[in-house]
Amino acid sequence: MMSPTLPLKVVQISDNHLFANPDEKLMGLTTAESLAAVLNSIRQLKINPDVFLITGDLSQDETAESYEYLRGLMTPFNIPTYWIPGNHDDVSLAESVLCQTPISAEKDLIMVNWKLILLNSQCHRKVYGELTSESLNHLEYQLKQHPEQPTLIALHHPPLDIGSRWMDEIRLRNAEDFFAVIDRYSQVKIVMFGHIHQQFETTRNGVVYLGCPSTCVQFKPQEAELTLDEVATPGFRILTLFPNGDYQTEIQRTNYQLPTYPDPEVLRAMLAKSVAM
Repeated sequence: MMSPTLPLKVVQISDNHLFANPDEKLMGLTTAESLAAVLNSIRQLKINPDVFLITGDLSQDETAESYEYLRGLMTPFNIPTYWIPGNHDDVSLAESVLCQTPISAEKDLIMVNWKLILLNSQCHRKVYGELTSESLNHLEYQLKQHPEQPTLIALHHPPLDIGSRWMDEIRLRNAEDFFAVIDRYSQVKIVMFGHIHQQFETTRNGVVYLGCPSTCVQFKPQEAELTLDEVATPGFRILTLFPNGDYQTEIQRTNYQLPTYPDPEVLRAMLAKSVAM
């Protein structure tokens, strides 16, 4: 049981891009293998998180087998695990598989005086994201109900530019609608997201915005076109949330051996065919 007086340790993993066949590769990298390396790193570092939060693109091929494989990797930790879909996910399939303890499809949580709100920013069959009016109304309702609790909001798509033109074109489309809600509630402390396959941090109106490395391929920051980072390895984010609303965060990387990535022209062709993350 989590103590109400001790900090809450959250490990964010994101953009796993798993396949039905665990030997299959994404852009030359075996995604099941790299995710296993991330999870092994969490064990070896003895991080002992209270919560796992998976922020989208759990699957690459939208198969039940890919979600079952993820469940098989996460269940041995016996740690509460929550998830949100990304643009590559089949929500109904994920909900049917990732719903057994310690994994939950719950999206509204209260833990150690923190309110956690997990939003679905998936726009069906689109790479970019969008929050429906129902999601925005639900967000406002949750914020109204818990005005005194420091709040973390998670979604897959970044609601602001990260400085890479190609990625900024496929972020959250209706970010202003999102900002119009959260700007009214001072208890919002953190907005975290996946999708970008890289470390990112900025602040807007007193709220910190945190992007996470992928557990597979990494995208090179500040690039106009899709460019893989041939140095950065798969990683994850650690968040320590204190009951008074303070927090600490850090990125950890694995020593996973990166493959030789495809030629940039091949990558651009992949993006043109909407294979982009």
